[in-house]
Amino acid sequence: MKRFGSDTEDDEQETPLLHREQEARVRKAPACGSARYCLAFLSSYGFFVVYALRVNLSVAMVDMLNSTHTQSNHSGSVCPSQPSPDRPKHNRTAAVYDWDSNTQGWILSSFFYGYIITQIPGGYLAGRLGPKWLMGFGILGTVVFTLLTPVAADLGAAYLIVLRALEGVGEGVTFPAMYAMWAAWAPPLERSRLLTITYIGAQMGTVVCLPLSAEICFYLGWPYVFYISGAVGLLWFVLWSALVFNSPDTHPRISEQERLYITNSLKNELSPTAKQIPWCSIVKSVPLWAIVVAHSSYNWTFYTLLTLLPTYMNVILGFSIQKNGILSALPYMGCAVTAVLSGQVVDYLRESCLYRTVVVRKCATLMGMIGPAVFLVATGYTGCNYIMAIAFLTISSSLGGISASGFNINHLDIAPSYAGILLGITNTFATIPGMVGPVIARDLTKNNTIGEWQTVFYIAAVVNLLGSLVFTMFGRGTVQPWAIQAPPTHAD
Repeated sequence: MKRFGSDTEDDEQETPLLHREQEARVRKAPACGSARYCLAFLSSYGFFVVYALRVNLSVAMVDMLNSTHTQSNHSGSVCPSQPSPDRPKHNRTAAVYDWDSNTQGWILSSFFYGYIITQIPGGYLAGRLGPKWLMGFGILGTVVFTLLTPVAADLGAAYLIVLRALEGVGEGVTFPAMYAMWAAWAPPLERSRLLTITYIGAQMGTVVCLPLSAEICFYLGWPYVFYISGAVGLLWFVLWSALVFNSPDTHPRISEQERLYITNSLKNELSPTAKQIPWCSIVKSVPLWAIVVAHSSYNWTFYTLLTLLPTYMNVILGFSIQKNGILSALPYMGCAVTAVLSGQVVDYLRESCLYRTVVVRKCATLMGMIGPAVFLVATGYTGCNYIMAIAFLTISSSLGGISASGFNINHLDIAPSYAGILLGITNTFATIPGMVGPVIARDLTKNNTIGEWQTVFYIAAVVNLLGSLVFTMFGRGTVQPWAIQAPPTHAD
């Protein structure tokens, strides 16, 4: 088979891997009613909660501010205001606050300052304490703080900033814990399917929360955004506690066929000395740093759009998320759909067509990063044609969902025993774009002209392009020697 960004070592390791995968496929356990797919759907529900709790404040903030500090009218937009349906009177019985733009910025960004500090500790603790309760209590803590948001806002902006940072601390352990969980649960030939089901929850949390939070604010008042999303999170914790277990061997209701299928498919990939973390080898791993670059590049675009898309729609296209929530959510809906579809296609190519893992991961990354870059740049040239602008933004985000089956899952390919720690490392670096990317973009769009936004889109496109090329050059698709062998006694 034709080589694709691989080396001799990768080829040598891939051949026995294919034999092991073919052997495991013969004893494959059914998916319907299985414990591993129950885990997939509950983890998807968990990430739905995670992202709902993350973005709800961005929407509620509009109603939390005194009208003299809001910018929700469309009189200053570049394009003509878009019509919106007639609605009943807005419920404005909840308290409002006189927070200036600087204070608003601190409130919205404080989440990431807590989020970034628990990424690597989360991966480490998942291996020591078990991922089930680490993820469970991480999200539960975030839920509790979310329910306390109206109280903190009444106490003052400083209290709300601290509360949001604590929410970030709780959510920071979730992705590393989930990857550590999948290291024990995901058969190699089902990784793309299972992890993209998990991934769709994050996208759907954004899709549902953006328009729904706007409706809740309008009809009930902004405090109910936090009460309702918190209640949804509490229900998830109850289900997670009762139905999820750290490994197939500790699950009391898993079938013997499924347990053997999972454990046998993973027995040659998991390190017998996983408790001894080869930190030196991890830090020197070129394939890991290829994931870091790709992950950070992708997040630059993702976080920039997540935080500034409502602003672009308001000041350029002439409508706001409060009146057009469904349109604002379309890009994330498209991303969720393509993420799941790409997972099915990638695992089909690996299982039935016997494509090498490194090939499909790199192809998915290229399509999931270069495609969005092209349509993002094209968005800047749609002018006031808001239908075409929304279409291009939706296509851009939809193509980005393909990368969920590329670099995003590659942690489990190169080091399944340490996937939680690797995800913690890559997500630490990938959180930085969420802290600085929107700030840079906002600084470049001080006058909110179409030309300024074109510059923002060009920068995001170039970052995406560079990230995809680095992963294509240095990414690998097999378990690295340091991840499956006992760490040497001498220095790496």
